[in-house]
Amino acid sequence: MKKKVLVVVFGFLLILAACGGGDDTDGGGDSAGEKLYANNCAICHGGNLQGGGGPELTGLSSKYSSEDIQEIIKNGKGSMPPVNMSEEDAKTLADWILEQ
Repeated sequence: MKKKVLVVVFGFLLILAACGGGDDTDGGGDSAGEKLYANNCAICHGGNLQGGGGPELTGLSSKYSSEDIQEIIKNGKGSMPPVNMSEEDAKTLADWILEQ
């Protein structure tokens, strides 16, 4: 009986350890803008903003303001469809892209 209880407890602890403890409060070093980019943009613009299905997004600060990029995010441009995100997230993302 004690062996069965120990096996169940050990198994439960193993599952908890494998699943993690939930949300990381430190973000794992990723900024909010980086996370938004990874979740919304990287599939077309590449993991390093190098382009792919969409254009390269490096060096945009000489061409666009944060407001310009927010407008593109919210309304799309060319073959890029509009992205459904809050104004705050669009600003965070646009500012992050300009910092790259």
